[in-house]
Amino acid sequence: MPAGPFRGSAAITHDWKHFDFTVADGVATVTFNRPDKLNPLTFESYADLRDLLYELPQRGDTRVLVIRGKGTAFCAGGDVNEIIGELITMKARDLMAFTKMTGDVIRAMRECPIPIISGIQGIAAGAGAVIALASDFRVVTESGRFAFLFTKVGLSGGDMGAAYLLPRAVGAARATELLMLGDTIDAPTAEKYGLVSRLVPDDGLDEGVAALARRLADGPTLAYAQTKALITRELDMPLGASMELDAMTQALLMTTEDHAEFHASFNDKRKPRWTGR
Repeated sequence: MPAGPFRGSAAITHDWKHFDFTVADGVATVTFNRPDKLNPLTFESYADLRDLLYELPQRGDTRVLVIRGKGTAFCAGGDVNEIIGELITMKARDLMAFTKMTGDVIRAMRECPIPIISGIQGIAAGAGAVIALASDFRVVTESGRFAFLFTKVGLSGGDMGAAYLLPRAVGAARATELLMLGDTIDAPTAEKYGLVSRLVPDDGLDEGVAALARRLADGPTLAYAQTKALITRELDMPLGASMELDAMTQALLMTTEDHAEFHASFNDKRKPRWTGR
């Protein structure tokens, strides 16, 4: 999977200092690595995640991104002292720069053409819950929990795009309850609400994430990328414009090698060999 030709002088980053990052056989994995504090985010890890998401489509070695947390939790949100303790001392300009940066992470997740899986054990709270929400798939253990707890720290529940994304995932009434009250819900409740893509046993998270990641990495990645783009773009489009965008996208994909490969494999009675071209 060579990188595309549309790059300038900036080099690909190989050393991410504020989370663990690996790539193997088309699957990139970000692992939040502060398990002693339930993997909270810091200014630096927000910035690194934003930058990685912008860079990821240019790497040429990644078909799927997995986001995980080390230890017993996925991500407990922003670090109380390293972020909140600092924010209360900042002026408006710096506060706006921070809140825009956190939003840029979620925007980049939704606009990244690569499928994103969050593997969730334990708590996904605050910003961690929104990162999970912004993922394309959420594989969650039976002991997993979600908490959109922004109001519990005296802030709006509509942080980082949560008020946009959550009603579209679970409906306005349940989103109102989750965002206004900030209560923690367990994995079976989250599954009932529609937040869970795959519910797995507590000892089955690695296997569940790996199986889904492998399926996506081995599949028609160009078709997946366009499907994700249409889902994101058409949330706010009228039906006529959506149908037009669907038609133009489908006509373009009908010219791809993958579409021709399906036809050949069907007649040869074999599995398709997808190349994402």
